[in-house]
Amino acid sequence: MSEFNFDDIRPYTEEEAQEAIKRIVVQDELRTILEYLFGKGNHTDLTKLASEAVSIADFQKKFMKPLVLKILGDTSDGLSTSGFDSSADISRLYIANHRDITLDSSILASVLVEKNKEACEFTWGDNLMVSPFVTDMGKINRMITVFREGKPRETLYNAQKLSAYIRKKITKDNHSVWIAQRKGRAKDGNDKTDVGVLKMLSLSGEGDLITRLMALNITPVSISYEWEPCDARKIREIYISQSKNYVKTQNEDLQSIIGGILSKKGRIHIAMGKSINHEYNKINKGLPNNELLQQIAHLIDIEIYRNYRLWPTNFLAYDLLHKTQQFTDHYTEGTKIGFEERMKQAVAGKDGDKSDAIELFLKMYAQPVINKLQYDLPPDEPKSEKN
Repeated sequence: MSEFNFDDIRPYTEEEAQEAIKRIVVQDELRTILEYLFGKGNHTDLTKLASEAVSIADFQKKFMKPLVLKILGDTSDGLSTSGFDSSADISRLYIANHRDITLDSSILASVLVEKNKEACEFTWGDNLMVSPFVTDMGKINRMITVFREGKPRETLYNAQKLSAYIRKKITKDNHSVWIAQRKGRAKDGNDKTDVGVLKMLSLSGEGDLITRLMALNITPVSISYEWEPCDARKIREIYISQSKNYVKTQNEDLQSIIGGILSKKGRIHIAMGKSINHEYNKINKGLPNNELLQQIAHLIDIEIYRNYRLWPTNFLAYDLLHKTQQFTDHYTEGTKIGFEERMKQAVAGKDGDKSDAIELFLKMYAQPVINKLQYDLPPDEPKSEKN
């Protein structure tokens, strides 16, 4: 680890954070966000709290937590949690399914603060640093920068450095880290762990592959939204990708960040699963590393599926997609009306026959049900904790 200089990927230090706070509170972007959420003239108190923060933890508690709660209060029908109260407060690597660019990790951080647990650091692609304001907000909130592009040798070096940094935070500094199970959001509703993420994590440490990964205390996290953030944007991207290479438009990442924050999300559930350390004994350790990684990815997937909360929208989409009535007791006529309206908006603007786009929309919402059925996991809701 000593061979790496982590300054270009680490979050801000306490001293750097104080300078960043001074920049943040005078930015037009902050005023725009707060005026949208709180109304013109009603945001000064929160800005004052941010400017008076004396540490990163203070900034997160006094400013970020109320901000996230306000966003959820305005755009969701409530947040529930499970698995947090029973978990020991020890350092771990949260490997999570990924549905929204900013909210997934922000919600986890807020829940950890609410549960009197230490907020974790989290990884973010450098392509998402779309402005100095976004960069400051990310790095003051413990963002680890992930460099996406580069020549093969540079890409390998960046992966080794990221792996070493994450390992140092967990095993040496006793801090937890959040990372998505794959590069980018799951746009088709199918939460699958990318073996490449595990391969990156195994580039540091000592011992065999499993020993290196066990040291990270990998703990899957599942987040589920009743209404998929940016579902229309996701459908558009998949739809276009079927016939040609999809190229993002200018500022598309920023639009997705804003869209995810402001769009209606219905109910939200976030669940901390169990560490997979006790599951490694189910794996044949004599397998080649690539096969071992596939099996470890499968262990993570199963735990994410197990704790994923299914909503009426998921059950309805499954029945509509498969033309069945298998789950009619899980949704109402009101669910149908709301779902059909959301689907109509998502496929609007598609030329000609919209059947392909409609099928993509149904698959997005039905896939979590398919995943549970595939592995004989009960569709029952995980028991929620009091927040």
